[in-house]
Amino acid sequence: MKKAWLAVASCLLTVSCSSPSAPDCIYNCSPSTSVGNNNLNGNNNHIVLTEAQRLALFKYLENQVKKQWGDDDYLQAGKHRYVKYFDGYRTRAHIDFDNGKIYVSTVANYAPQATLKKAIEETLLMPADPSQVDLFSDKSIPLKGKPFLLGQVKDHQNQNIQWPWRASKYADYLIANKLKTKKLQQGTAYYVEINMVDDHLEQREYQYADLIRQAAKRYDIDEDLIYAIVKTESSFNPYAVSHAGAYGLMQVIPKTAGADVFNLVKNKPGIPTKEYLFDPANNIDTGTAYFYILKNRYLKEVKHPTTKHYSMISAYNGGTGGVLATFDSDRKQAMDDLNQLQPNQVYWALTNKHPKAEARRYLEKVLNFQKEFKTM
Repeated sequence: MKKAWLAVASCLLTVSCSSPSAPDCIYNCSPSTSVGNNNLNGNNNHIVLTEAQRLALFKYLENQVKKQWGDDDYLQAGKHRYVKYFDGYRTRAHIDFDNGKIYVSTVANYAPQATLKKAIEETLLMPADPSQVDLFSDKSIPLKGKPFLLGQVKDHQNQNIQWPWRASKYADYLIANKLKTKKLQQGTAYYVEINMVDDHLEQREYQYADLIRQAAKRYDIDEDLIYAIVKTESSFNPYAVSHAGAYGLMQVIPKTAGADVFNLVKNKPGIPTKEYLFDPANNIDTGTAYFYILKNRYLKEVKHPTTKHYSMISAYNGGTGGVLATFDSDRKQAMDDLNQLQPNQVYWALTNKHPKAEARRYLEKVLNFQKEFKTM
């Protein structure tokens, strides 16, 4: 039934995404004259950050937050965690997707309850399109379009929160009845804790069902695999980010997987911006297109379909190089060894002998999730 409703790892795609200097286009190869936010020839409103700029952005955010909250209470966004700061970094919203909890807090000295109310309202009504929200600054959130949390949170009257007036009333209720305080290094934090509905994960899955269905059909990749990857990578959190520079639902890194998809699949120059990858449609398309590349280019010599399936999943996390290094240091010999083994032997090797411990756990986790989605 879940399937009917339905669509970083720190080393995500960092090994497997190298490609020849002049790669052959392998899908939909007509040059595109309109690439939206990814037109890198002068019509782009967004900037592609260099690695140094990206790291500097994270460091700046960390410094600003620690000035207000102290070292012990520094918190930043992650793959399964949304964190957004407001009001000179004195106020923050934190959504723990794994545990279904929302925390809105402030260390503001002046009018903390009014500050907290505004932050609660912005959190409850934040847009479903993450490209509209700047996670790396204290800018306010534009409250337009369908709220991302619609259906994932109920107010004190057990109603969905779609409009500003209802968000305002619920914020008043929370501050009047649920306000808590906590002593910090730098003063006192005022906060409220909001429980998400029991099926909040299914609510998010439902939001992306059409996008996953379309991408699966477009690239001939199983829907349940895409669902399993999204659940593993982000718990269906479209705001997901990682220190490795991965963005969005499928945790795509622009300069590796993103570049491969642009060059090999889309026939576009350059790499996608973070705004492009924060868009759920673009992110799911790009992540699924990368599976197409793994299947038809990097791992095309793998003969057994089940072995190829295992190898693709492992390569999405630890790279094609990591998959081959599990079997031999020489890539050609590794491919020969891989093809001589039975799928269960390949699975054992990838979950016990892969050079990276995270990749060993990743394959097992994705396959377990895939079974869940296949039977729903």
